[in-house]
Amino acid sequence: MPSSSSLPYPLGVSRLSDDGANLAVYSETADAVSVVVLDDDGTERSTTPLTLRTGHVFHDLVPDLTPGVRYGLRVDGPWDPASGLRHNSAKLLLDPYATAITGQVEWNEAVFSHLHEEPETRNDEDSAPYMPYSVAVQSNFDWSGDESPRTPLDKTVVYEVHVKGFTATNPEVPEDIRGTYAGLAHPASIAHLKRIGVTAVELLPIHQFVQDSHLLEEGRRNYWGYNSIGFFAPHNEYSSSGDTGGQVDEFKALVKAMHDNGIEVILDVVYNHTAEGNHLGPTLSLKGIDNGSHYRLVDEDRSAYYDTTGTGNSLNVGHPAALALVLDSLRYWVTEMHVDGFRFDLASTLTRQDSDLDVHSAFLSLVHQDPTLAPVKLIAEPWDTQGYQVGGFPARWSEWNGKFRDDVRDFWRGESGALSALAQRVTGSPDVYESTRRPTLASVNFITAHDGFTLADLNSYDDKHNEENGEDSQDGESDNRSWGCGAEGPTDDKDINALRARQQRNHLATLLLSAGVPMILGGDELGRTQNGNNNAYCQDNEVSWFDWASADQDLIDFTAHLTALRTEHPALRPTWFRHHSDSQEEGAGPDTVDFYRADGAKLSDEDWSDGNAHSILVLMRAGDEDASFAWLVNASPATVDFTLPEGTWTLATSSDPDQAYEAGGPSILIREHSFTLLQG
Repeated sequence: MPSSSSLPYPLGVSRLSDDGANLAVYSETADAVSVVVLDDDGTERSTTPLTLRTGHVFHDLVPDLTPGVRYGLRVDGPWDPASGLRHNSAKLLLDPYATAITGQVEWNEAVFSHLHEEPETRNDEDSAPYMPYSVAVQSNFDWSGDESPRTPLDKTVVYEVHVKGFTATNPEVPEDIRGTYAGLAHPASIAHLKRIGVTAVELLPIHQFVQDSHLLEEGRRNYWGYNSIGFFAPHNEYSSSGDTGGQVDEFKALVKAMHDNGIEVILDVVYNHTAEGNHLGPTLSLKGIDNGSHYRLVDEDRSAYYDTTGTGNSLNVGHPAALALVLDSLRYWVTEMHVDGFRFDLASTLTRQDSDLDVHSAFLSLVHQDPTLAPVKLIAEPWDTQGYQVGGFPARWSEWNGKFRDDVRDFWRGESGALSALAQRVTGSPDVYESTRRPTLASVNFITAHDGFTLADLNSYDDKHNEENGEDSQDGESDNRSWGCGAEGPTDDKDINALRARQQRNHLATLLLSAGVPMILGGDELGRTQNGNNNAYCQDNEVSWFDWASADQDLIDFTAHLTALRTEHPALRPTWFRHHSDSQEEGAGPDTVDFYRADGAKLSDEDWSDGNAHSILVLMRAGDEDASFAWLVNASPATVDFTLPEGTWTLATSSDPDQAYEAGGPSILIREHSFTLLQG
C-alpha cells in the first residue's frame, strides 16, 4: 500500500484491514508523529512514522496496524512549558480517536513528561510499560432490526444509573456478568426498569476514564468516572468480554437490548476536561500531542491551565481541533453505537470560547445545526465552577433544573415561604423558561442525583457523613436542604421511620406529578442508602452498589404506580405551561391548573406570600380528553381538612398508607407531612 493513498480524514484509525490501516493525528505544534504497534505483552513490534502532512494532520498507512492489535503514538516536538509546549517522544500516548483502550494507567513517574521535583525539567523515561494502549477495533456487530424508541420528552422518564452499581450484587444476574454492560442488558435488569416505567437510562460516564493515583494509594477508586481519557472508547472495566475490543460489541448489545424493550440510552459525557489535569498532571494523550490546541491555557502564563471545572484543566472548545474532537465523538456514539442522547457534565464550560458564558458559542451553534444530532436528546448540566446558567441554554436543549431540586426539598422539610416556589416548579418552572418561549420540557426535574444524598438519606440525615472518603468530611455539599425527620441516621423509632417513608413518597410524587421531564436517581425506588455519604464518588463498594436484598418492594410498587399514572394521563405531563390566568383570551381553551387553599378558596397574592403556608390543593386538567386530578399536599406538622372542588373523586394514590376517602365526600383529612392524589 503506497503512502500516497493515505488520507488525512477521518482522524484516528480508518480503512482497517488485515493489510493495515490509515491513521491520522492532528497537531499544530509537533515536528513528527510515529505509530508504535505492540505485542500482547507490551513488546514494541514496530514503529511507523506518519510521513505525510496535510494542513496540521499527520497521516500515513501503517502496515502492522491490523484488527485487534495494540498501538500508541509517539509525538516529537518542542518541550517549552512556558510557551504551552509539552512534547516528549519518550511518552507513549493514547490515540484521542481510539475506539477501544486496553489496560489502565500504572502510576509511575514515567507517565509524567516532567520530573516531580522539577516541573520545568523534561522527564525522558519511557512511559510505555506503565500506559494503557489503544486498540484497533473492527466491529461486525449486527444491528439488524434495531430502532431507537425516540420517546417524546413529555412521555420520558429518565433513570440515572451506574453500569456497575446497578447489578454488582443482583442475585438475578449471573455472577460472571454482574457490574458490566452485559449485566445491565440482562433480562432481569431490563424487567426492573420496565416495572418502574423507565423510558431512558442515563448512564454515568462510560467513556474510558482513569483511576486517580491518590485514590488508589488510599484504597479507594474513582467510582463515578468523571475523569475521561478516551471520548470514543467504552470504559473497559465494565466489559465482561475483555478489553481488547470486546467492550465495543458488548456496549452495542446493551443498546440494542434496551431498544428492543422501548428504553433509550443517554450517556453522561465529560467533554469539559480530561484526566491529564494541570501542569503537574500526567501526559497520557492530548497534552503530548498538541497541548495548546486542546486545553485552555492562561494567556499570561501558558505553563498554567485555565480551569473552570475544578479538575485542573478545561477543554479548549474555542479551538477547531478540540471542537472537532467533541463533535466527532458525539456523532460516533449516535451513528456507530446508536445512543439516543447525551447529558453534558458542566456544560457551561463548553460555551466558554473566551472566558464568559456564551449562548452563541461555536459549540452550541454547531450542535444546533448538526443533522446527525438533530433526533437525539440533549441535556445540559447548566453550570460550572464559575457560572450558573439554568434557563440560559438554547431552545434545542433541556437542562438539569437545580431550582426544582432545591425548592421541592425546602417545601417538604417545612421551610418558611416555600409555597410559591413549589408552584413554579410543579408547573414547569415558567419563571425560568416561559419568557424565552421554551416549553416545560426544557426542565429536567430531579430531587436527587448521583452527586448528593440518595432519597432515603435525604430524609434520614440532617448532615453529610463522608468520613469513609478520607477527607475529614470536608468534601461534598454542606447545604443539602435535608431533614432527618427527628433522628440522625438509622433508628428504631416507628413514628420516625413511618414519617421517612412518607417523605420519600412525597418527593417521588412531586417529581412524577410535575410538569417537565422527571429524572429518578437509580436506587431511590429501592430505598437505597449510602449511610449519609453525599459524595460517594470514590466508593466502589457496597456504599454505592444497589442492595437488592434489602429493596423496599412497596416503594418500588409505589414508583411504578406513579409512572403509570403519568404515562396514561396527559393532565400529569403537560407539554406547555399550565399556570392559571384570571382572564383567558377568547378561544384559548380551559385552564389546565388551579391552586386552592385547604378551605377551597383560590390562593390570593396574600396567600402566596404567607410564609407559614404549607398546604395547597393543585387541580390539574388536560381538557375533555382526560381525567382531572386533585393533588392535596400537606407539608405542615398537623392534619389538614381539605375542601374538595366540585365533582366525583376517587383515590388514586397517597403517601399515607392509611389514607381513606369515600367517593362523593365534600372534604378529606390529609395527614401531616403527606400528600393524596384524587382522580376525577
